[in-house]
Amino acid sequence: MRFLTLLLGSCLLLCACAAPGLRAPAAVLVGDAAHPAAEHWLRTELYFGLGPADDATAGANEKRWRDFLDREITPRFPDGLSVYDVYGQWLGKGESSIERLHSKEVMLLHADTAQHRADIDAIRAAWKRATGDKSVLRVSQPAEVSF
Repeated sequence: MRFLTLLLGSCLLLCACAAPGLRAPAAVLVGDAAHPAAEHWLRTELYFGLGPADDATAGANEKRWRDFLDREITPRFPDGLSVYDVYGQWLGKGESSIERLHSKEVMLLHADTAQHRADIDAIRAAWKRATGDKSVLRVSQPAEVSF
């Protein structure tokens, strides 16, 4: 019993000294004066289907994608973004076969503002109009951002 008490006391002492400055991540911007702090930041991922994964000639080619990126996305998020090539698949409501797609993912880090939400909705609507796609998947989650 004495050994367990000593072990527990030692663990508590080590834990108290280990990392006094650690804190849980918050959805805020931490860092330089060029990027003022905002109360809430989000990481938003948008998934754009370019065309069938097994037919490179169908759907939107790289030039069409780059034109869309330059015209619709970059002006709304000029501070920066990331674009990834991804493979995706989904089963549309009421459909019997899985659609496999060559896709692009756009990852945005942004303050959670009404303007940014409207910009994201406008981007999604523009892609659906331009391609006839039924959807552009959007995933948003809180983010701790530091520059």
